Amino acid sequence: MAERREDEPPKTSIWNLLVGRPLRASETSKEKISPVEGLSALSLDALTSVAYGPEAIIVVLAVGGAGALGDVLPITIAIVVLLAVLVISYRQVIDAYPRGGGAYAVSRANLGGPASLVAGAALVVDYTLTVAVSIAAGVGALTSAFPSLASATVPLCLGILALITLLNLRGLGETARAFLLPTLVFIVGLLAIIAVGLIHPLGLHAAQPGRSQLATHGLQAVGILLVLKAFSAGCSALTGVEAIANGVPLFKEPRAVRAKRTELLLGVILGVMLVGLAVLARRWHVGPRSGQTVLSQIMGMAVGRHWAYYVVAITITLVLALAANTSFGGMPILGSLLARDDYLPHLFSLRGDRQVFANGIVVLAVLSGVLLVAVGGDTNSLIPMFAIGVFTGFTLAQAGLFVHWRRHRPPRWKRRAAINGFGACATALATVIFLVTKFEHGAWVVVVAVPSLVLLFTRIHLYYRRAGAMIGARGRPGHPEAKRTQVIVPVTGISRLTEHALAEALSMGEEVVAVSVVVDDEGTDGVAERLERDWHAWNPGVELVVLRSEYASVVQPVVAFIDQARAAGDHQIVVLIPVVVPRRLRHRVLHNQIDLLLRRALHTRTDIVVARVPMPLSPASEREEAAGRAQH
Repeated sequence: MAERREDEPPKTSIWNLLVGRPLRASETSKEKISPVEGLSALSLDALTSVAYGPEAIIVVLAVGGAGALGDVLPITIAIVVLLAVLVISYRQVIDAYPRGGGAYAVSRANLGGPASLVAGAALVVDYTLTVAVSIAAGVGALTSAFPSLASATVPLCLGILALITLLNLRGLGETARAFLLPTLVFIVGLLAIIAVGLIHPLGLHAAQPGRSQLATHGLQAVGILLVLKAFSAGCSALTGVEAIANGVPLFKEPRAVRAKRTELLLGVILGVMLVGLAVLARRWHVGPRSGQTVLSQIMGMAVGRHWAYYVVAITITLVLALAANTSFGGMPILGSLLARDDYLPHLFSLRGDRQVFANGIVVLAVLSGVLLVAVGGDTNSLIPMFAIGVFTGFTLAQAGLFVHWRRHRPPRWKRRAAINGFGACATALATVIFLVTKFEHGAWVVVVAVPSLVLLFTRIHLYYRRAGAMIGARGRPGHPEAKRTQVIVPVTGISRLTEHALAEALSMGEEVVAVSVVVDDEGTDGVAERLERDWHAWNPGVELVVLRSEYASVVQPVVAFIDQARAAGDHQIVVLIPVVVPRRLRHRVLHNQIDLLLRRALHTRTDIVVARVPMPLSPASEREEAAGRAQH
């Protein structure tokens, strides 16, 4: 078998200037990421959840009055315990499924096809919502600081979305490096603020802006339902933990080792932040206030509202918007796996010039953009739908690993199965509470979207199975047999364009027929006879068939002639349409009308081959034409 290598890079275009030059397969290592870069590429969603996770707990507990706020720490500790279970679980997922896919891959291997489709659909919904929520939250923080920008909320959201999309089309490595500095400032700054608050707060007694929204007549005895509701609300801080396991192929070799390090880094940093903020919130009796987030109150009490507060506050605003990048790292990988298994169109498994799954990136951007426009960039409209999809994935991943350990029974499998069984029960309980408490506020959208996506996946898979059976994709085909080929060339007269088209036709087969249509009316007397006479005098070695018609349509007589030729025998018919290619784009509308009409009439025909023969117009061809006229 002959092999041919094309090492010549594609020509530079405007698109290449935006996303970068095409990369060879051997250059993909440049776009792979390290564990630290994995924090900015795949972990920002989880890390930035400290901006709304603790607040979600406190807002729920505030209904029970000031006495209920003391439960913020034990609830947070329970969430951190669940975080530890998830981190351990997804580190095991990385080892077992280094090709990525997370909950989808685990469910497919251990729970069967239907469960894996639910996991895949839930993750698609979650990734789309993560992009929308992250960008809307970042823009919301920006418009809170600068109220004059509030009217531009949607354009700002779409602008940030376009920027993140473009960076990801350039490659995840470049995106991770671009986001690394604000990520490190956010992590170091917030940890430093927590440390100052624990050791020696600087602004503890300063007046806090806003008005307290704490219930003054709430119950002092906190019921189990309120605690469970606060727990499920605070579990929104765990969104994004799965993204690293989904994006293992994005890491440098050894991929699994580096991905596990990133997962551990994420778990430690996020756990420390959550517990630190909960300790300070409980110590200082922080409750909900108008115009102030819980995180903003804690930061103000810890370091005062000075330069350190504003540096971290601005950084939080930035990384909240950039947290959308987590989805751009995980969703294209998931889409490629679904496409590989014939549950999504195969174009999702194709890499672009920059060796990224560009189609998945673009589709995610479009879906998120539609969602942002639909809700007007309002974070509160998106929050009720948030986290349900990812917790469904958590539950299925944990349940899948539980089955995996019981099936394979490796050393210490009972301990591992117990951890995953506990995690599956906890995340399932949180999912149910999410659905019950948020159903009427928007969670119903997810309940509708997930089954709809599962149905879509099933229909696509069924189509690919039927198409594969029809074309014999899984069997060995017979030997190809050559057929007699007849080439039909529609022409309008004798010219260099006709000569060019006939030369191409003769190179394809010896049986070539030129076809020309003449409309019989008073103004065309003798046209057919003159054309036949001139053709005979030219004698190109190709038969000319003149089709006479009483109608103005040129296309129908040609199509009728093709049908007659097709019915005459079992042979291949090729229709070769001559096309003029002007030097300037604006001149193309002046040519090739017959080409457009014929292709439109024949585009559904599967029994013939339709091709175009382009002839470029150039100064050289103009000089050749002038020389030919001079000779005659």
